Amino acid sequence: MGLRTKKSNGANLGFEEKLWAAADKMRGHMDPGEYKHVALGLIFLKYISDAFEQRRVELAKEKGADPEDRDEYLAENIFWVPKQARWSNLQANAKQPTIGKLIDDAMVAIEKENPSLKGVLPKDYARSSLDKHRLGEMIDLIGTIGLGDKESRSKDVLGRAYEYFLGRFASAEGKGGGEFYTPRSIVQLLVEMIEPFKGRVFDPCCGSGGMFVQSEKFVEAHGGRLTDLSVYGQESNQTTWRLCKMNLAIRGIEGNIAWNSAGSFHNDAYKDLKADFILANPPFNDSDWGGERLRDDVRWRYGVPPPGNANFAWVQHFIHHLAPSGIAGFVLANGSMSSNQSGEGEIRQKIIEADLVDCMIALPGQLFYTTPIPACLWFVARNKKNGKLRDRRGQTLFIDARKMGYLVDRTHRELSDEEIQRIVRTYHAWRGEKGTGEYKDVPGFCKGATLEEIQKHGHVLTPGRYVGAEAQGDDGEPFDEKMKRLTTRLREQQIEAAKLDAAISGNLKELGYGR
Repeated sequence: MGLRTKKSNGANLGFEEKLWAAADKMRGHMDPGEYKHVALGLIFLKYISDAFEQRRVELAKEKGADPEDRDEYLAENIFWVPKQARWSNLQANAKQPTIGKLIDDAMVAIEKENPSLKGVLPKDYARSSLDKHRLGEMIDLIGTIGLGDKESRSKDVLGRAYEYFLGRFASAEGKGGGEFYTPRSIVQLLVEMIEPFKGRVFDPCCGSGGMFVQSEKFVEAHGGRLTDLSVYGQESNQTTWRLCKMNLAIRGIEGNIAWNSAGSFHNDAYKDLKADFILANPPFNDSDWGGERLRDDVRWRYGVPPPGNANFAWVQHFIHHLAPSGIAGFVLANGSMSSNQSGEGEIRQKIIEADLVDCMIALPGQLFYTTPIPACLWFVARNKKNGKLRDRRGQTLFIDARKMGYLVDRTHRELSDEEIQRIVRTYHAWRGEKGTGEYKDVPGFCKGATLEEIQKHGHVLTPGRYVGAEAQGDDGEPFDEKMKRLTTRLREQQIEAAKLDAAISGNLKELGYGR
């Protein structure tokens, strides 16, 4: 399939490429993983300063109001920005050799005044390895972009700029560098499949927080109340944890985001949490997760996962944290669907026999920045007879989406909004949601299978085993009409070819090459 231009989803703001070009200049002497914190920290600073300045102007016009009253800002969910940290002060000193220290001081002052940001903001702009001339240039460029005023906030300008930058940095870092970022189309698909309207949303390997952001967007888009969602996350990489905290802060999302270097397996920050929704994209096939130190863990209800691969440690961690009627949607490497190595087949069999697997989706390749490994989506439901939907006990839906997606560049693919909606509608119709129409198996795409069928396939969950081959020649067009149409098209093509041949001959004659 050739390259196709992505349909606009409103994410192109007109300045990202310009901003990225400036970022690209600066990171010539820096690793992109290090540089993203420099760029995103400045963008964050501009955002909170914009929001603060607009509120300050409003207060200056209000009779009896004090523009320097901290509480006037906090009441409007706006961060208090002390004088030395305001963008106007940094802009005025952008060309000074001390600009790095001024930014560091600004970050310290903002964290001091806003406890929710404590330990979150980057504070190493004064280091000698950072080119201060280019840093000043970037401040000048960001200064031309409105990020935190009311109009920009209503359009989620900063959120979209963050999303753009996180994606570009993931791409620039390549394999092993983008674990902080799950591509937008995958997050959107996961969220729309499980519909997190109300309850506790949990991601124990939350990266930069994309699952939470998309969950909030989903609630807003469907007229729900954001206060109905509680967010819980855990991240073992501290710099990624900072990205997540900033990403949520700019959107006003109150999140319980824990960090510890031991990670979710060895230091579970939410041991007693039972989540209504779990959304996650754990590291694929992690062989260094320290499983040999957790052989008797309470979470391994369906079998002890092998020390050489954490896939089924993650699956069981998710199941352990699901509420009685909870649902989980998560990404795993394709091997999880069929592997029989090191006891993985037995663990998968027990999970299937416990009737927990609600839906399996095979994804197209080239979706992830970090790995070429093909991936799939698992959807696990604690209770397939929960009263709200159809009784699905003993049944699993298989969807083969490997032929979907379009190339956004030569190495990366995305699912279109239309493709996401097709998958979502299929799942929701299958599980009996109101207003979704009647579900039907579609050869080559989807199939509702029974537990007995899965048993016959040796408890392998690869959708291709179940959906079969795509039906050929079932477009409803009568054979004789189809032949007539194809013959006419062939004749037209032959006429066009003859015309082209005559034109070429004529041109050659004029040049003296004709016979």
